[in-house]
Amino acid sequence: MSGFDYDLFVIGGGSGGTRAARVAAGEAGAKVGLAEMSRYGGTCVIRGCVPKKLMVFASEYADMADAASEYGWNMHRGEFDWQAFSGRLQGELDRLEQVYRKLLANSGVETYDARARLRDPHTVELSTGEVITAKHILIAAGGHPVRPDIPNADLGLVSDDIFGLENLPKSILIIGGGYIACEFACILHGMGVEVTQYYRGAQILRGFDEEARGLIAEEMRERGIDVHTGTNILEMRCAEEEDIADTKAANMGAGVEEVGQIGDSGMGAFGGHPEKDREQKGPIWVKSTTGREHVFDAVLFATGRTPNTGDMGLEEAGVRLARGGAVEVDQYSQSSVPSIYAIGDATDRVNLTPVAIREGMAFVETVFKGNPTPVDHELIPSAVFTQPEFGTVGLTEEEASEQEEIEVYCTSFRPMQTAFIGRPERVLMKLIVSKETRKVLGCHIVAPGAGEMIQLAGIAVKMGATKEDFDRTCAVHPTMSEEIVTMRQPIRTG
Repeated sequence: MSGFDYDLFVIGGGSGGTRAARVAAGEAGAKVGLAEMSRYGGTCVIRGCVPKKLMVFASEYADMADAASEYGWNMHRGEFDWQAFSGRLQGELDRLEQVYRKLLANSGVETYDARARLRDPHTVELSTGEVITAKHILIAAGGHPVRPDIPNADLGLVSDDIFGLENLPKSILIIGGGYIACEFACILHGMGVEVTQYYRGAQILRGFDEEARGLIAEEMRERGIDVHTGTNILEMRCAEEEDIADTKAANMGAGVEEVGQIGDSGMGAFGGHPEKDREQKGPIWVKSTTGREHVFDAVLFATGRTPNTGDMGLEEAGVRLARGGAVEVDQYSQSSVPSIYAIGDATDRVNLTPVAIREGMAFVETVFKGNPTPVDHELIPSAVFTQPEFGTVGLTEEEASEQEEIEVYCTSFRPMQTAFIGRPERVLMKLIVSKETRKVLGCHIVAPGAGEMIQLAGIAVKMGATKEDFDRTCAVHPTMSEEIVTMRQPIRTG
């Protein structure tokens, strides 16, 4: 090690940082230290993918009793018990955190429960007062949700807070139109919360395929989520008695159930970040940019995330940061300082857990195994866990049509399971194909289980499969996904 305490010191105990630390120590024989200021597992395990997906599962049971009765079962829908679910959820997160700690220990990684700050390109100072040196430093500090810069924004929740609620609100306003906003809108609606969503843009899920996002918006509204596009929050404050009375009167006139009285929702301290726990301040009065005034039991801001790079001494150590605080890195995740690397949300490249893990693996290959490995950010499948789900890989129709001549194969239909009982839900299967090469440039699926489907479709797209390769694949019948290999004629070209 030539005078350093560690060959590698990792800042951040999320999925990317722990994977890099474990592989560097366990496979490459490096001496590795890691510091985590909060809970091991990071955003994905503690405040993101895992608890959110468990909430998705819980919310999807809401309509099962009604559907089952149409299939001949004598079942009745009951009430959702948040306390029962939440207790089990917290127990699972505790279990997973211990798994992460054990994996690190078993790989020989020395861990520090402390905040880390750079002193120089090879030196880290911990909040405990310890000073540590390392030949290489890996920034894997992740990111956090942000509130908009408006008065009283502290009254609102962010996504981290949702997982630690003592009780669910009766009504909630969700600000934002990205995947986090839309996922929580569907989750909370499924759990019985009256959900209103404001998004300043013309359509939710900006950046995704236009046809797919249009169907998701339509389905969300069909399910009872009150989605308002072209709308943003203008003012917010703690509601007064007359505000609540006005909202009740407006709701009664519209045939809507009353919102809770002050204190009715029983919402107490919020979890996720113990250092940020605070008391719920009661119902919130909100005025929108369209002039609408309403009272909600809670407001959730899902308006963006930012890298956890503030006050880490990065710039003082010579590390260049992009606008917004992301660490600027090259294709090998190396920063402007040769000894300092960064992966995951701290770099704001592709903010997905499997991507952070792959970036960590590529870092170890490059630095500790002598095998320079650039990070591959092309054709990454992803899923949005709305209801219905959205699975996507490759280019949208809009992106593809800007770069070359394409053919669009698309079908939207009522799936057998719900069509049989007269439900209106529709699904969508869509392929974007290059006219010249015949390669499938993009695949987009809106359907129950779309996340599972797109993982498999993503293999074919990543391999460079052509439309004719899809056509030669025999359909699995009767399934929704068989439509991916049975579409013969393009619905449009351009």
